[in-house]
Amino acid sequence: MQLSDFHAFSQKQLELLSWWCEESPFHSYDAVICDGAVRSGKTVCMSLSFVLWAFYRFCDQSFALCGKTVTGLRRNVVTPLLPLLHDLGFSCRDLKSRNMLEITRGTRRNRFYLFGGKDESSAALIQGLTLAGVMLDEVALMPRSFCEQAVARCSVEGSRLWFNCNPEHPAHWFYREWILKCAEKNGLYLHFTMEDNPALSRAMRERYRSLYSGAFYKRFVEGKWTACDGLVYPFFDETFVCDVPRSFSRFTVSCDYGTVNPTSMGLWGLHDGCWYRIDEFYHDSKQKGFQMTDEEYYGSLCRLVGNRSVDRVIVDPSAASFLECIRRHGRFNVARAQNDVLAGIRRTSDALKSGRIRICRTCPNILREFSLYRWDESARGDAVKKENDHAMDDMRYFVSTALGEPSLDGFAVAIPRERG
Repeated sequence: MQLSDFHAFSQKQLELLSWWCEESPFHSYDAVICDGAVRSGKTVCMSLSFVLWAFYRFCDQSFALCGKTVTGLRRNVVTPLLPLLHDLGFSCRDLKSRNMLEITRGTRRNRFYLFGGKDESSAALIQGLTLAGVMLDEVALMPRSFCEQAVARCSVEGSRLWFNCNPEHPAHWFYREWILKCAEKNGLYLHFTMEDNPALSRAMRERYRSLYSGAFYKRFVEGKWTACDGLVYPFFDETFVCDVPRSFSRFTVSCDYGTVNPTSMGLWGLHDGCWYRIDEFYHDSKQKGFQMTDEEYYGSLCRLVGNRSVDRVIVDPSAASFLECIRRHGRFNVARAQNDVLAGIRRTSDALKSGRIRICRTCPNILREFSLYRWDESARGDAVKKENDHAMDDMRYFVSTALGEPSLDGFAVAIPRERG
C-alpha cells in the first residue's frame, strides 16, 4: 500500500500523529492511550507516529513494538507500516532472526525490537533491555506482568509510552489502572470511533454494525468498556432456523464431550456456501440415568454420520480418551478444537449474522440452548455460565476450527504529501 492510496486524516488521527510535537498542546504528556471501535484507524496512525517521534527525539536508541504474539504484531503493525515508512524516505531492514527492525533516515538510525506478550512468562523476554520508548498494540490482550515490565524498561531520558486496544470488560486491569487513572499518570487519552477513520466508507461501517450484537456491539462498534450480560446470542430468533436442504457438498462433525456432563455432537453440511447443522446427538447422563463409554459414544458418532464421508471430526481438546478412541478406529480424521471461548463466541455470532451457518429444525437441543445460554453476571471478567452450554460449545468448536476468523481485516489512513 502506497501513500497515494490514502485520504485526508481525521482530527483525532492528526492529534495522535502530532501529540508529541512542540507545537501541540499535548506535548508534555508522558504517554498516549488510544481505545475505541474496530477499524477506527488508530493502530496504523499510532505505529507511524511512534516511529516519527523516535526519529525526531533520538538517534541510535532501542525501542520496543509489542503485540500479543510476534506473528500478530507483524501482520497488524509491521506489514502495513514498512511501505509507509519507505515512501517517507526511511530505509528499513527486517532482521527476522533477531525480531528486530533497523530503521534509518539520513544520518539517524534506531532499533525497534518486536515482542509478543501472550502469557505471564513473556515478561522475562523483555527484561534487561534499556528502551527509549515502547508501543503496546492490543494491550488489553496482554498480561499485566508483561506490560509493566515493558513500561519499566523505558528509562532513557525523554522516553514515552504508547498504548492502543479495543475495549474489554470494565474490571480489566488496564481500564482500571491506566484509562481511569490517565490524568495522574500524565497520559493523553484518545477515544476513537469508526467515524474517526475517513477512509472507512459508510457501507463498511454498516457492515461492521451488522456483524456484532450485545456486549460485542458495544465494545467493537461503540468502543465502550462494558460487561457482558443476558443471553450470549440475544439476536437469535426463528429467522436463523430452517429446513434441511436437499443436497450437500461436504460434511463435518463437531463434538463437546462429557462423562457426568452432557455430550453433544453436531453434523454440519455445506450447501451453496453455507454450513447447516442438519442433525445432532445429545446425551445427558444425569437426565437419562446412565453414563456412556467412549466406545458407546463412538457408535453414536457413526450412527450420526451414517454412510456420509466427513472431512473431519472436531472434538473438545480436553477429551483425550475420546480423541484416542476415534483415532484408534481409523475411520475419521480427527482434530482438536480451537478453544478460545470469548473469541469463539464472537466468531460464532459473526458466522450466524453473516449467514455462514444456519440451524435446522431437526436439531432441538441446540435450539433449546440458544434460549438458555447466558453470561455469568457475577463473574469479575467475561465468562459464560457453565450450564446449557454443550451444544453451544460444539457449535463454537465448529466455527473456530472449521471456519476460522472471518477475513474482514483492513485499514486505511492518510499521509500528507511532502512538498517539493
